[in-house]
Amino acid sequence: MDVLVFVLEALVVVGAIIMGTRAGGVGVGLWGGLGTFVLVFVFQEAPGSPPAAAMAIILAVVTAAALMQAAGGIDWMVAVAARVIQRHPKQITLIAPLTAFAFSVGAGTSNIIYPLLPVIYDVSYKNGIRPSRPLSLTVVQSGSALAASPVSAAMAAMVTLTDTEPYNLGLTQILAITIPACVIGIVVTALVVNRLGKNLEDDPVVQAKIAAGELADWRVAEQTTTTVDAASTGEAGAVEANDGSDTTAGSATNAGGTATAPPVLTYTKRGRNSALTFFAGVVAIVLLGLFPGLRPSFPVEGGDPVPIDMTTTIVMVMFVVGVLILFIGRPDVKIVPDMSVFKAGMISAIALFGIAWLTATFIAAHEEVIVDTIGSWVNNYVFLFAVAVFLVAALTTSQSTATRTIVPIGLAAGLAPGVVTGMWAGALGGVYTLPANGTQIAAANFDLSGSTKLGTKLFDHSFFVPMLVLSVVTIVVGALIGALLFR
Repeated sequence: MDVLVFVLEALVVVGAIIMGTRAGGVGVGLWGGLGTFVLVFVFQEAPGSPPAAAMAIILAVVTAAALMQAAGGIDWMVAVAARVIQRHPKQITLIAPLTAFAFSVGAGTSNIIYPLLPVIYDVSYKNGIRPSRPLSLTVVQSGSALAASPVSAAMAAMVTLTDTEPYNLGLTQILAITIPACVIGIVVTALVVNRLGKNLEDDPVVQAKIAAGELADWRVAEQTTTTVDAASTGEAGAVEANDGSDTTAGSATNAGGTATAPPVLTYTKRGRNSALTFFAGVVAIVLLGLFPGLRPSFPVEGGDPVPIDMTTTIVMVMFVVGVLILFIGRPDVKIVPDMSVFKAGMISAIALFGIAWLTATFIAAHEEVIVDTIGSWVNNYVFLFAVAVFLVAALTTSQSTATRTIVPIGLAAGLAPGVVTGMWAGALGGVYTLPANGTQIAAANFDLSGSTKLGTKLFDHSFFVPMLVLSVVTIVVGALIGALLFR
């Protein structure tokens, strides 16, 4: 009977995840809540602990980040990232994803990628580089980048699982594993991606478009490039506008190969200062995690004083950052709920709440079976944990959902938390397994050469191989770093 109950409850969990995936967005959380209801009311299992700590972090971080976006902080980050990319055009396949990674980590969101895509296409095509190479890697890096961000929803889910007894793997320890693993993964993948697809001069599709006048010939554009007044663009394509805002100008050519008005990315000083304030908050969080003595200490149950936990610290720091942005950036608070960062964060929070509550209830009811049975599988075949995270990330397209669904099982099964963290970072790249994400679709649409494809057979899209290489390399490197640093 116990085996039958376990199987039936496992089917409820899997069914809720599948139905939530089909519904998408907040539907993931709603189906998770329904699954919890079934386990409690039908199977009479005690409800697990809802993920209150992770929810608190997400709400605080998303609020501060949305305030920054409303003040124009994301615009400043995009402009700076565009300058970096434009300064190193020949190395764009490596520079573009690394730049996007840095800003995705700092902001805790991959939304910064969208406005960078046309810049990446323009710079790569003008320099005769197949646009699908930098575009595909820039998109898929964000799958793992959020595992290296102190202020992402995925990190909020992770740190509340590992920064407890008996694991004691805090934020700074997680970052010590995920950041180098992700960077190494991007570098190795860039070397592979540089060999994917035909060069533009050898691609019959691109050449046919050029011959038909549908696409500019980058070789002609290079020969007919005119000198632009330095006063209007500046050394790096940035100017100071009369209203005090800065602009970053790219360049473009029309189908006939003649120059057109360059796309302009603008930002205000208030936006810049708001972004810098947010980054200062991120740095403060990392320092407070690295040096616990900087946090206030209080006696616990009459014992010795203990520093406040990182969950509380992150929430308080982000609220302080939000108030500072109110004064420094002066955003219109009425439009904060309309910001893309806020909407995405709220969806993540709802999805996380339902699924995390469901898995917590299931694991608490069957912890002995999970440790004894599933634990032996995972310990004998460690890679199964990474495969599980990868598959859930692919099905739900949510890093935070994959984190709260599978990581508790891996930890309960007895895997070393350092190894779990390293594999988790790479396996989150599974969100780009299918060509269904907004950034994938946007990259394909911005690539006028047609080299970036969404495919027709689910796995034949331009993002699949870069995603797979990046995930595997990051998983292996992350697991090794985690095993060496935190046994």
